[in-house]
Amino acid sequence: MLKLKHIFLFFLAMTLISCQTEEKKANYAVIPLPQEVVLKGGNPFVLSQSTAILYPADNEVMQRNADFLALYLQESMGKPFSTHPYETKENGRSNIVLELDPQMDTEEGYSLNVEAEQITICGKSEKGVFYGIQTLRKAIPAEAKNAKVILPAVQITDAPRFGYRGMHLDVSRHFFDVDFVKKYIDILALHNLNVFHWHLTDDQGWRIESKKYPRLTEFGSKRNRTVIGRNSQEYDETPYGGYYTQEQIKDVITYAADRFIDVIPEVDLPGHMLAVLACYPEFGCTGGPYEVCPRWGIFEDVLCIGNEDTMVFLENIIEEVMDLFPSTYIHIGGDEAPRVRWEKCPKCQARIKAENLKADNRHTAEDRLQSYCMKRIEKRINDRGRQMIGWDEILEGDIAPNAVVMSWRGLEGGIEAAQLGHDVIMVPTSHAYFDYYQTTDTEYEPLGIGGFIDVEKVYSLEPVPSVLTEEQKVHILGVQANIWTEYIPDSDRIEYKLLPRLAALSEVQWTQPEKRTIKISLKDCLN
Repeated sequence: MLKLKHIFLFFLAMTLISCQTEEKKANYAVIPLPQEVVLKGGNPFVLSQSTAILYPADNEVMQRNADFLALYLQESMGKPFSTHPYETKENGRSNIVLELDPQMDTEEGYSLNVEAEQITICGKSEKGVFYGIQTLRKAIPAEAKNAKVILPAVQITDAPRFGYRGMHLDVSRHFFDVDFVKKYIDILALHNLNVFHWHLTDDQGWRIESKKYPRLTEFGSKRNRTVIGRNSQEYDETPYGGYYTQEQIKDVITYAADRFIDVIPEVDLPGHMLAVLACYPEFGCTGGPYEVCPRWGIFEDVLCIGNEDTMVFLENIIEEVMDLFPSTYIHIGGDEAPRVRWEKCPKCQARIKAENLKADNRHTAEDRLQSYCMKRIEKRINDRGRQMIGWDEILEGDIAPNAVVMSWRGLEGGIEAAQLGHDVIMVPTSHAYFDYYQTTDTEYEPLGIGGFIDVEKVYSLEPVPSVLTEEQKVHILGVQANIWTEYIPDSDRIEYKLLPRLAALSEVQWTQPEKRTIKISLKDCLN
């Protein structure tokens, strides 16, 4: 009997010990690093079951912010948190309060004030409050179930360096479903990005449902086979395809907007259009035959700019895209369009003559034919109050007057564009192509397109070249990284390519350069 009593007391003691609440401390060294973090001393705030999240009454966006924070805290701590509107500044004790202050300086800036009695997140806009929520979320341990979270008293004042903080995803070479696209957007939101660049069309597949041109999704969204390896002569002989319905696209746009992320669509033209030519061969210079391309690369068959029906098609498609996407920016590609077909096409040569397009010592008449196409599409975009983005090849010829240049072949295109007075987004292959390998030891890596960009390389990017004047530097709107998916067939590999390099990118986009003084390689992190 005595032995049983001792066993009972032992297990009772173990149970009492296990029921004691573990303490976990918040850490404000989050990514991206805020501009100013001042620890104040004094008693900390204790996050508990009774903590409520309060937001201004009659503000649906702030209510959504509160709901996001409640969900994030529940995921971390394993228990629900309540949200309530408030009418006055008498907000109560031990709560998290979300506020707006129109007197703050920047639209996306915020302050995060932690005191023993209350946490206050304040922004000039709901967007700023959202970024404050992200900082609080990341400061709290990811796994804090059954724990008491201690938040040291602190004053954080923060705002982004750049207004454009983007990440790209190519869904043409390989297709990714809506659920994964939403997960991708969530990852961007976690890192304070505000632009999702959705590359939706290319030679290997058309991914947007078109009501005006249904053959694009009926036939252009499918290729009959895919090359094996790095453009070998072998094919898998397996049909591959997929596209997003217009309702799915609207759903994704709404999902992103709730997280203060703009979705910028890209319809690449006049090159990278074999999926279109396979459906409408009359829009090409030769008439075909064409197929939705089973290989990767750059191809001589492009749209016939001399054919007025082709230009009407492009204008109609751009209108349909703008009807779907509310974004200010519309990306039209403009890259990697060989001039070979135009040089020999009677219709294109007639257009060159009719428009008086002349060669000079820098550009051919065919370069200016592409510029004619860009300007015409830009006018349609501008007429709807939108702005055109193109890859830096749009500088070859006469750049469209209001175009934003996305500089990918290094920083040089961006420098030239800024000097010409055009806005620029820096996306150099040297630092921002996340389809490149993350290691030089590629023997055990999945097959990739090549190149090498590790975390340290991304972190070292300075997007504002010193050769620019102060006036020209204003034209650098921000930074983006790209993921092209020729060799990335599934979502697991997308995440592997994206992380942890996105963390380094987010600091380049958000944090002032003088704050980014510690450079640590991925190798150091693993040791």
